[in-house]
Amino acid sequence: MFSKCLENVRSKAPLVHCITNYVTVNDVANVILACGASPVMADDPCEAGDITAICDGLCVNIGTLNSMTIEAMRVACARAQALKHPMVLDPVGAGASRLRTDTARKLLDNYDFTAVRGNMSEIKALASGSNDTRGVDCSGLDAVCKDNLDDAVGFVSGFAARENLTVAVTGAIDIVSDGRTSIAIYNGRTEMGRITGTGCQLSGMTTACVAADMISDAGSAGTVFAVAAAVSSMGVCGETAYANLKEGEGNATYRNRIIDAIYNLSGEELDGRCRYEIR
Repeated sequence: MFSKCLENVRSKAPLVHCITNYVTVNDVANVILACGASPVMADDPCEAGDITAICDGLCVNIGTLNSMTIEAMRVACARAQALKHPMVLDPVGAGASRLRTDTARKLLDNYDFTAVRGNMSEIKALASGSNDTRGVDCSGLDAVCKDNLDDAVGFVSGFAARENLTVAVTGAIDIVSDGRTSIAIYNGRTEMGRITGTGCQLSGMTTACVAADMISDAGSAGTVFAVAAAVSSMGVCGETAYANLKEGEGNATYRNRIIDAIYNLSGEELDGRCRYEIR
């Protein structure tokens, strides 16, 4: 089901403009390359609009905000919206500080994002404007599990419908919804949370999948499925990478093995190993 989306990325090789954080910028670029797309990392307001104009999609990540990058985000989003390019927002740490929460909320209010990807605490902060996130990690009270999955899907679906975009909430169980179709995804490893930036990497790959879907010669699979393909791909590759770890290897090697697994992932393997249900 998701193989078409992955194959679209590799056949179309979309150019993705990333305004991301300096903690994970290199890993984000490498994951975008590994999945078959091409990254451009540009965060100066003087060139953000020009770079966006030559790209197929825009990824905005608020992980290390400052006044310059906030202005670059505004410039890039305005240009992407004018050109009808897909935009993905990663509200890293929304709820941890007023600056992060307000910046993410204003971006959503002022620009037509195609998708938002974050953990449940970040998405709840966007929905409520509250500031109670534990740094950039999901609060334990917000973690999605089988016992609260129905309620979590209802919340994500409602937020997606209200904001008129696709929402991906990632965690032990991932949820992707556009307000009409909701998909629960069960791939991944808890150890992925011990690596800085797997979420940032996923947002970059999500942008690549959505951009490729929009320019596909074979017709669109739909944004919700393009986003779900990216989420499922990251989960499958997290499983592959963990299985390939050797004795004495830790989270630094695990990070590299995830990137390698994405590079080697085939559409056939993705369809064969993804575990999901449409709810």
